Amino acid sequence: MFGRKKTEGIRYDAAVEQPAVKTSICTGERVAGFLNKTTRSFRDHTLIRNDAELMEFCRACGVSPEELKHIV
Repeated sequence: MFGRKKTEGIRYDAAVEQPAVKTSICTGERVAGFLNKTTRSFRDHTLIRNDAELMEFCRACGVSPEELKHIV
């Protein structure tokens, strides 16, 4: 009832999508989401405000920060 909220893993099809971080050229804002491997379209998932949120996204997806695709 009380305490920390448990976070579940993020579901995505690894055969179709790849975890990625999209960075704005103008503001530097970062958005974590998924890049479709065939159409190259990006699906937003969450706004990244600090490194802790980036690490939480990586943990939920089951990837390391080095495995994330970076899009500008």
